[in-house]
Amino acid sequence: MSARARHDGEPSRTHLNRLRRMLPFLMPTRGEAWVLFSQEIDARPTRELAAELSRERPTGRPATPFHLLLCAIARTLHEHPRLNRLLAGGRHYDRRGVWLAFSGKERLDSDAPVFSRKMEFPPGETVQHSIDRIYELLEFGRSGRESSSDKEVDVLLKLPAPLLRLAVRSARWIDGLGLLPRAMTDDDPLYASAFVTNLGSVGLDACYHHLFEHGNAPIFVTMGRVHRAPFVEDDGRVTSREVFELKYTFDERTEDGFYAARAIERLKRLLENPRELLAPGADGSPVGRADDASRGSADA
Repeated sequence: MSARARHDGEPSRTHLNRLRRMLPFLMPTRGEAWVLFSQEIDARPTRELAAELSRERPTGRPATPFHLLLCAIARTLHEHPRLNRLLAGGRHYDRRGVWLAFSGKERLDSDAPVFSRKMEFPPGETVQHSIDRIYELLEFGRSGRESSSDKEVDVLLKLPAPLLRLAVRSARWIDGLGLLPRAMTDDDPLYASAFVTNLGSVGLDACYHHLFEHGNAPIFVTMGRVHRAPFVEDDGRVTSREVFELKYTFDERTEDGFYAARAIERLKRLLENPRELLAPGADGSPVGRADDASRGSADA
């Protein structure tokens, strides 16, 4: 039986060989399908561009390398749409839009609660406009106001534990059929193209984060603190430069490793040449389409 459309995706029709379609049944959970990868990124280009963009921004709303990371991930997913798939009920869907989730703290206090939000990044949106919307979303979270997902969790937590387990399992089953109301997923940050977190903002190194069985986010990215690391120059001299690390946890059932590798190579180039983010295509679409370049690759 063919998959039916969902409110957040259309059934994938291309680049799905027999093995790719079977993987969700051979590995039914994300916990047995994750792949780990890390990258070291030269921090200077994003720092310099963030400082330049900040001079054009309102006081108290500076551009940061994390903002540029979010914009670069969104650009990469637009250029590599097969990574923007979701899995539900053992079937592959092409997600409607690029949605990135991220978290923050209400205050820089160890006792302050953490909140998570998600945001759509449409093709062709300027970096400055994206940053404005990120600040608006963070300000909403730091205001203490609850999203619809927060209110749903409060209701569920009033149930006895056995009923709560049954409710969660039932919701997952209904979601697999594509029948879960969008009111229950629109504000849920785990229904996203990727979840991105900035551990460097609290002085931590990047780590490999687990994937959640709840929701349909197939990628988790963590950004670590800026630090100095050895670097070999073209003439063989060993120097040092400021870098930050990105660590990825990826649900391999979504797409093959070769295609994913090309995508994160593109992301690294964008972060080390971030002015590319300031130049959308003439029609408002992102520059380049790496999907076409890797069309001849075989599924792994």
